[in-house]
Amino acid sequence: MNSVDSVDLDRSGLLAPTPHIFWHEGTVAPETRPAGTSQRTATLWLTGLSGSGKSTLACELEQMLVDAGRPAYVLDGDNLRHRLNRDLGFSPRDRQENIRRSAEVARLMNEAGLIVIAAFISPMRQDRDMARAIIGADHFIEAYVSTPCRVCEERDPKGLYKKARAGEIAEFTGISAPYEVPLYPDLVLDTETLPVQQACGLLFQQLTLRLA
Repeated sequence: MNSVDSVDLDRSGLLAPTPHIFWHEGTVAPETRPAGTSQRTATLWLTGLSGSGKSTLACELEQMLVDAGRPAYVLDGDNLRHRLNRDLGFSPRDRQENIRRSAEVARLMNEAGLIVIAAFISPMRQDRDMARAIIGADHFIEAYVSTPCRVCEERDPKGLYKKARAGEIAEFTGISAPYEVPLYPDLVLDTETLPVQQACGLLFQQLTLRLA
């Protein structure tokens, strides 16, 4: 698998612009697009260990939003690695590029009038800060799925922890690679003690407050 050797970021954490390439501003404002006429948009960024419940929460919340008449879409980290980010590995630089590309997609989807629910391990604070800068602080909601590592490992729905313990997966977050806990998340959810529906209710409430 190929990897990104370097990501040319400026001091703000954003990708430095390519020379001789110019931004073309559209004439249709995001709030006037059909999907966005009745709602403001945001990206809810779910971060936490593998197996913490991010994807489950994201899909349940997406259904709640759609049922409530609020167009929404889940950006799942594993799904994006199947196509858009399939050339990336799991080195720190590749992880950073994975988050950068994904945040750019989320920003575009917000501009198109969709609420985005992003489910990414995104273990490093600087990478989550970069995502916030790309998407825009006014549109970014950080939710930390704080399910303990021992619980995630007991669940091990994909068998990844077992492989990591056996040395078959290098740089696995929580085992052989670090996870930096968010310092000031908008919401903290522990799915060891919090049922999915209750957790999604709290996420829905957080979104409703931000988009009011």
